[in-house]
Amino acid sequence: MDFELTQDQQIFYDTVRRFAAKELANGAVERANSDSYPWDIAARFAEVGLLGITIPEAKGGIGGSLSDAVLAIQAVAESCPRSADVVQAGNFGAIRTFAEYASNDQLARFLPGLLAGKGVMSVGMSEPDAGSSVTELKTSATPDGDDFLINGSKVFGTNSAEADFVLVYLRFGPGTDGIGSAIIEKGTPGFSVGPGYRYMNGESWSPLYFDNCRIPKANILLGPGGFKKQISGFNIERLGNAARAVAVGRKAFSEARDHAKTRQQFGRDICEFQGIQWKFAEMEMRLEAAQLLLMRAVTRADNGLPSAHDSALAKLACNEAGFFAANEALQVMGALGFSDDSIVQYCMRRTRGWMIAGGSTEILKNRIAEGIFERRFSQRPPRPPKVDG
Repeated sequence: MDFELTQDQQIFYDTVRRFAAKELANGAVERANSDSYPWDIAARFAEVGLLGITIPEAKGGIGGSLSDAVLAIQAVAESCPRSADVVQAGNFGAIRTFAEYASNDQLARFLPGLLAGKGVMSVGMSEPDAGSSVTELKTSATPDGDDFLINGSKVFGTNSAEADFVLVYLRFGPGTDGIGSAIIEKGTPGFSVGPGYRYMNGESWSPLYFDNCRIPKANILLGPGGFKKQISGFNIERLGNAARAVAVGRKAFSEARDHAKTRQQFGRDICEFQGIQWKFAEMEMRLEAAQLLLMRAVTRADNGLPSAHDSALAKLACNEAGFFAANEALQVMGALGFSDDSIVQYCMRRTRGWMIAGGSTEILKNRIAEGIFERRFSQRPPRPPKVDG
């Protein structure tokens, strides 16, 4: 099997990498340490065609492949890890699921602003009592004439503080078949945004509250029975997460490598010490192996939608390799890497968060085991036996 990039892919990757080095390298640390969403970067990415890569031209996107979007994330992350988040938001996750299943009317209403870099879409999936067990969600959609009334709350949504609208997972009825989704715009009566909370990596999220929030039927994305389709789109989110994890780990690796070439202790460059050499050998091995699993998942995607098993393998490998590399890179650089003036400390904090977001590494291992044994392993306690009477 040939794991090399095609000529067109290599040209695309090199082009984006040169663009990022020229326009994004300066200011990378400042962006990493900033609390705000980089709207100026989003607008610039829209101009050069880095938003909507995974969305077909017929729907208003660029019409590229999932591989192209992964390469764009990684080329940008080489110069500015924070800016790679903007590529993620414009190609993976909520926007990709939305574009896959939206009606023509919904596409016309919501997609142009997103692809112009003027807005960002968040996903309302997790709830206070429904995190990894997302099917336990309680936020409800109740028919009311030509509308639906939404009641409940959501937490831990990436970009929830900045988003103009949210792709909200909803319960229309009991069981998994009762789960669907809708697009809910900020400013809709009954929809309120709570106070912001900071993540360790500097990002913020806000809880979302719905109190008899009335939305038209036209805002329903996937009604009852749409859960499996939504989760298939979520597999793309996991590959976007994986692509950033391994790329940001690689960025930390490169920073530490350059440091080890010139930093001297005991009259020698520290790269001459075997203990340091072994750290870099281990980092390289893990990053390279994770990258191969990522590209395998991408290239085996069916109609742009990767399988759950391939996505779980890739995300687990990339999450662990990315954090390992960033953490070891910080150790190599010592106090310099630990400083806010270094991008490496940000890489370490960022990669650690991705081991939780988008499916924790433990949940990924459960999913991989299901693929190995070709059966489901319920995490719920067994139901009590029925009592006749």
